[in-house]
Amino acid sequence: MDLPGPIHDFLLVFLGSGLILGSLAVVLLPNPIYSAFSLGLVLFCISLFYILSNSYFVAAAQLLIYVGAINVLIIFAAMFMNGSEYYKDFQLWTIGDGITATVCTSLFISLITTIPDTSWYGIVWTTKSNQILEQDLISNSQQIGIHLSTDFFLPFELISIILLVALIGAIAIARQ
Repeated sequence: MDLPGPIHDFLLVFLGSGLILGSLAVVLLPNPIYSAFSLGLVLFCISLFYILSNSYFVAAAQLLIYVGAINVLIIFAAMFMNGSEYYKDFQLWTIGDGITATVCTSLFISLITTIPDTSWYGIVWTTKSNQILEQDLISNSQQIGIHLSTDFFLPFELISIILLVALIGAIAIARQ
C-alpha cells in the first residue's frame, strides 16, 4: 500500500505491538481457548504486515490457510479438551520455565545480534532472482513461485517455525 510515511510507521508500530502482545498471550495464558484466539490475532497481524508490504497474494494465503483453517482447527480441538485439567496444581513459575526462558532469551539475543550483521543481499540466490524475473515467464504461477522462494523466503520460514512450535505444544498438551 502506498501510504504516507507517518501513517505507514504508525501502522507498523500498531501491528508490531499487536503481534508482540498476541504472542505473549499465546504463551502466558493458561486457558487454551484464549491462547488459540490470541494465535488468531498473531496470524491476522502477520497477514496485515503482508498487506502493508504490497504482498496481497501472500496475505490472502495467510488469512485463508493459517487463520481460516489451522487456527479454527486448533480452537476446535481445544474446545474438546477438558478445561478443568489446566487449573489443577497450577504453578506460576517452575524450574523448567526458568531454564526455557533462559534458553529462549539467549537464542533471541544471538539472533538479534546476528541478523543485522548478515549480508542478506549477498546471497547468490536472492541476487539472481532479479535476473530470473527480468525474463518473460510463461505464467503468473511461475512468478509467484520465484517470489516465494526468493523475496518471501524468510517470512515463510518464520511462519513454519511458529507452526512447528504450535504442533509441539499441541503434542505436549495431548500427552497430559
